[in-house]
Amino acid sequence: MPSGLVALALGGFGIGLTEFLIAGLLPQVASGLMVSEAAAGWLISGYALSVAVGAIALTAATARLPRKQVLLGLVALFVVGNLLSAIAPNYPVMLLGRIVAALCHGSFFGIGSLVARSLVAPEKKSQAVAVMFAGLTVANVLGVPFGALVGERWGWRAAFWAVTAIGVLALAGIAALVPAWAGRARPATATDPVHGRSAAQTGESDPAPPSGLRAQVRAFRSWQVWLTLAATALGYGGMFGAFSYIAYTFTEVSGFAQGDVAWLLMVYGVGLVVGNLVGGRAADRDRDRALVLALSGLTLTLALFGLLAGSATASVVLVFVMGVTGFASVPGMITRVTDYAHGAALAASANVSASNVGNALGAWLGGLAITAGLGYTSPLYVGAGIALLSTVVMVIAARRARTPRVADRAPTS
Repeated sequence: MPSGLVALALGGFGIGLTEFLIAGLLPQVASGLMVSEAAAGWLISGYALSVAVGAIALTAATARLPRKQVLLGLVALFVVGNLLSAIAPNYPVMLLGRIVAALCHGSFFGIGSLVARSLVAPEKKSQAVAVMFAGLTVANVLGVPFGALVGERWGWRAAFWAVTAIGVLALAGIAALVPAWAGRARPATATDPVHGRSAAQTGESDPAPPSGLRAQVRAFRSWQVWLTLAATALGYGGMFGAFSYIAYTFTEVSGFAQGDVAWLLMVYGVGLVVGNLVGGRAADRDRDRALVLALSGLTLTLALFGLLAGSATASVVLVFVMGVTGFASVPGMITRVTDYAHGAALAASANVSASNVGNALGAWLGGLAITAGLGYTSPLYVGAGIALLSTVVMVIAARRARTPRVADRAPTS
């Protein structure tokens, strides 16, 4: 794997930390800025809404620009947002910093996934995307404890200064290690990172992805693009329908103490890391089969979790497996949607937006189930139902792919 992927993973790690660390700092931030807990909560929900909007808006606005330069601009935006959070004298400036940092989130992972896959041979594209997303999954494991630890020792502002420094390092790494042509058609003189030969020597070259906004919008004429986006939204919805209320399941059903929740969430986070890497490898072998297996595995895991949540041992095992199966589909979904969109960055960013829509949908439906008096295992069953829908959509997409129409054909390279 080329060194440029390390720089992309570092950027993903910093962005992931920004998203997750605030949960461990919320009481300190609320106290320091003299706002209510509800107002402080907008630093989380406002971030999520900005991710969904920014993923589409910024990708569309930068459609004709070189992708390396766009990535550098996005990371610079991330640095500015976290710097604003670190020095914020009041709540409005803090919220502005969170929104500015969030705007780059979706576009970074959307455009970054195209850049990552362009750096490796075609048969390793899903693994390359998985390496980039490894930064995000590691941040999921470390984000909350990192924020809580740094905030307790040096204050909540220090956590945002640390993330700002990570952003600066990522900016320098991308500038130095990612080639200028990354994310576009590989030039004939570019060296294959696996075989050490140029495209001219091997007789292989990457097709040029659409650059203009109109050309990128035309990619959405493919039913395979829409089916993949739907499967992504439902898959995330299934996982987060259960995950959003998992702390209540642990304490009210499994019998864990409140103090155990932190390490149980780390077990889940380790599962995300494993699922991401395993899913990337599996997708490069047989992508559609790997996606169907991951989604059906998530469905089964959530249903079993609901049945066995009363057992502490089973809960530990199943929350790990939930992380593995929940994130195993991510690298394959991104390469699938961008293949059928012929490399359109807008489709890759739409996939990130779809995942955030799924997060909101799953959390809302899980909350409705609890409000209806169905108990703290009900979000697990709700998640299983949503994941089952995702599996059905993916099976339909896979079958349709066997006899593709002209508009649905993915590049053969």
